Amino acid sequence: MRARLALLVAAVSVLTLVAFLVPLALLVRTVAQDRATVRATADAQSLVPVVGTADAPTIRLTVEQLAAESGRPVSVFLPDGTVLGAQAPRTPAVALAARGQSLTGESAAGREVVIAVQGRADGTGVIRIVVPRQELTAGVTRAWLVLALLGVVLVLIGLAVADRLARTLVRPISDLSAVSHRLANAELDARVVPAGPAELREVAGALNHLASRIQVLLLQEREQVADLSHRLRTPLTALRLEAESLRDPDDAVRIAAAADGLERAVTGLIEQARWRRAPVPGAVASDAAAIVADRVAFWSVLAEDTGRAVHLDLAPGPLTVGVAADDLTAAVDALLGNVFAHTPDGTPFTVRLVSDGGEVLLTVADEGPGMPPGAVKRGASAAGSTGLGLDIARRAAQAGGGRLELRSGPHGGAQVLLRLGPPPQRQA
Repeated sequence: MRARLALLVAAVSVLTLVAFLVPLALLVRTVAQDRATVRATADAQSLVPVVGTADAPTIRLTVEQLAAESGRPVSVFLPDGTVLGAQAPRTPAVALAARGQSLTGESAAGREVVIAVQGRADGTGVIRIVVPRQELTAGVTRAWLVLALLGVVLVLIGLAVADRLARTLVRPISDLSAVSHRLANAELDARVVPAGPAELREVAGALNHLASRIQVLLLQEREQVADLSHRLRTPLTALRLEAESLRDPDDAVRIAAAADGLERAVTGLIEQARWRRAPVPGAVASDAAAIVADRVAFWSVLAEDTGRAVHLDLAPGPLTVGVAADDLTAAVDALLGNVFAHTPDGTPFTVRLVSDGGEVLLTVADEGPGMPPGAVKRGASAAGSTGLGLDIARRAAQAGGGRLELRSGPHGGAQVLLRLGPPPQRQA
């Protein structure tokens, strides 16, 4: 923007100066020519009394003296044809002046000033002075150089003023851009100092208001999530009390453990909604082998109750991935929960965990009816669920530098592949 403004000002300045200086330069040349012509005419007029009354020797002496003082060729043409002073042929201007008409004309040698002298007894005499070309243009070149230098100085001053003006416009725009990028990076405390023209100050105020509004909305959303999560503790407490009242100790322990795990998840959700900031890259890591084995063991009890055969192929750990343990647990639960939610009882499924070239691959495949197209769409589901399960798994994979892939099994059914990358290396 600064370059464009400078170019615009330079173009306007040059056009303005050309429109002003070119006529001025022509005027300077005309004035110099007229000044030299006036001086030559005055010299010629000074000879009129002498030519009109004196004899030839006196006229010759006066002409030679004037030519020596002025440095210009001076000739006097007497009526009898005698030429005194600088010898020159009778030009058309001289012939016209011999008829009694004084004039100024152009010749090859320069500007020719001829004056008719009447009153002599023998006829009309003619005084001729030639103004050389160099005298006509004396000082013009220097004046033109001064004008050109003045034009260059004015253009440079205009560029300096334009650059300063452009800086007052570009700097607030750069500040607005920097603050917008900071807001995009979740630095919601970033604010811009209003500066520049009124329009930019208005934009800065609107951006600051937007940032404040975003902070308020996020705070309200976090508080609502925390409140909703906190409400879940009441039914969890009731569930734990029901578990303690069961007669079978194994069932009581299992349900109580599930309630404890759910309470930890709710507590983590509350902390994340209210206090936790964005994760620092390289600061999260978990053992995928231990987490997958734990969650498979949890869901295996339900699989046994619903008559589902579970085929396991879990690589021995540790298999460290760049995903937080809570996020990976939620992702595995989402994938396994989808199997139970969207396939009929008795449908077998397979869980496979392997290490492949620095990545950890988790595959959950079932032999159910399969998955409709566009399944990974947050908040939307064609199977009557919330539509959040696969999106939770997808975001966990992306947080770990991987991705989620949906495929169809070789014998039908759905196959979900979760690719998890290793934790980023911290810089020393």
